[in-house]
Amino acid sequence: MIGYRFSVSDPGSLRLPRQQLAHLLRGEPPPEQAAALAGRIVEERLAACCNLLPGVESFYWWSDRLQRDTESLLLFKVPDARLEAMMARLKALHPYDVPEILAVPVGSGLPAYLAWAAGETGAT
Repeated sequence: MIGYRFSVSDPGSLRLPRQQLAHLLRGEPPPEQAAALAGRIVEERLAACCNLLPGVESFYWWSDRLQRDTESLLLFKVPDARLEAMMARLKALHPYDVPEILAVPVGSGLPAYLAWAAGETGAT
């Protein structure tokens, strides 16, 4: 079982066990911006890979009103050593005041894949 700690007062406190991987999720409004962002982040080697899932319907409260938006969900594969930088970069590039940026620890994975992801991001 994988463990992690997270402090609500310090969102940068998410830590995964050494040499682990996180799925980092982010909602992105227009599909063309999502594709550009995915390519940019992988090119910058902050993530080893990104899956773009278009057409996600999001329902949420904002300014006391129920909102509904169609977004693309980006699923980044991010080694722990890159997680903090990745979260900061995504926040800086997002148009929302409070963007959805969630890191979900990967409980286990093929060792060769984990090594590949770390190698592609310079996290080894």
